[in-house]
Amino acid sequence: MYSSLMKRPCGRGLRISLKVTRPKNAGTIRQQSTEAGSETAKENITWPEYLEIRRGKRRWETVFTIPCSLLGFAGGVAYFGSLETDATKPIMGLDPLFFYGGCTMACMGLGYLLGPAIGSACWRMTHRRTLSLIEAKDREFHKHIVRNRVDPTAQSAANPVPDFYGEKIGSLHQYRQWLRDQARFRRKARFSEE
Repeated sequence: MYSSLMKRPCGRGLRISLKVTRPKNAGTIRQQSTEAGSETAKENITWPEYLEIRRGKRRWETVFTIPCSLLGFAGGVAYFGSLETDATKPIMGLDPLFFYGGCTMACMGLGYLLGPAIGSACWRMTHRRTLSLIEAKDREFHKHIVRNRVDPTAQSAANPVPDFYGEKIGSLHQYRQWLRDQARFRRKARFSEE
């Protein structure tokens, strides 16, 4: 048996090292089980790399939101702007101009809601090789978040829950800041009860 070290690209220039061990008769065996490969790879992805990948995914979702919103708005303008209106006949008790304007804004809102989903799907298509590694780290990260987040029942207008799902965490520094914010919330909630 011999082993080799392979490096795979993983978005924005990051590389994840995978150690692959192959038997001497590798010509007959095409690939080892995916479980063994993924277990080795799970050990090699670090938290800073994972958080950088996660931040990149969030950027993709944000970037796709803007054109989807504009496309929704343009589609609403194209459709509702082409309809003939009679100002003397209200639609659902509203002037047709206001009703069609509201429908156009609703189309823009739909584009705003679909943008992150489309961005996430495109990101997944471009990162297929490392998707299993990232999903495993996602599960582990979610366990960290659930274990360390505060109880939201103690929130008030003066003391709102800070980033309950940890969505804004994009680096180790931001994770540590999130932990400090959670601790600060616990202290404020504890002192307000006493």
